[in-house]
Amino acid sequence: MSDTPSGTAPAPSARQGDLFEDLAPGVDAGFATARRIELDATSWIEHVPGWLHGSAGLFDELTATAAWEQRDRYMYGRRLAEPRLTAEYEDIAVAPQGLLHVITAALTEHYRVAYRYLWLNLYRTHRDSTSWHGDPIAKVQETSTVPVLSLGAARRFLIRPADGGQSVSLTAASGDLIVMGGRAQHDWRHSVPKQATPAGPRISINFAPHLTLP
Repeated sequence: MSDTPSGTAPAPSARQGDLFEDLAPGVDAGFATARRIELDATSWIEHVPGWLHGSAGLFDELTATAAWEQRDRYMYGRRLAEPRLTAEYEDIAVAPQGLLHVITAALTEHYRVAYRYLWLNLYRTHRDSTSWHGDPIAKVQETSTVPVLSLGAARRFLIRPADGGQSVSLTAASGDLIVMGGRAQHDWRHSVPKQATPAGPRISINFAPHLTLP
């Protein structure tokens, strides 16, 4: 399978915010709400509810300013549109959104990883999704710490063993942080499934160090 950009994407629909999303922005530097789940002896996942306060402003800014693309993927001999939009910053230094720099610095300090590369997904409705996968960082690191920040509508986040089995289900609300650590990218697979219940748009921001992938 290979991904290729397919031109400029259409503008997404507006989010449906709430009171807490519209507070002044800021991060919980103490990670006070963090809850870690040991997936197995070498893999873990951490859920930090409400880590980013006032997430609405960043959601709106990214919706308006990120270079969203509709990408294609070859599957079963056909080119299919991915069920989401994508944007990326290969180096945080070039990101024009000031709050992204604050967030990246806070994650770098807490997890002791020099995060530089940001990958963004925009799920326009409850019908958009990401299938089961491990992140590319697994190609170059045996263990890794990969934060994913959610903005906008709440969606389910699932993770299960790579060879199949029961999944762990988390609900990521706006401002929540989900972090996969240890060998989670090697030995586990994660997804954001489609759902029957209507939902507004959601943005996920994935953080990684600057890596040269094979």
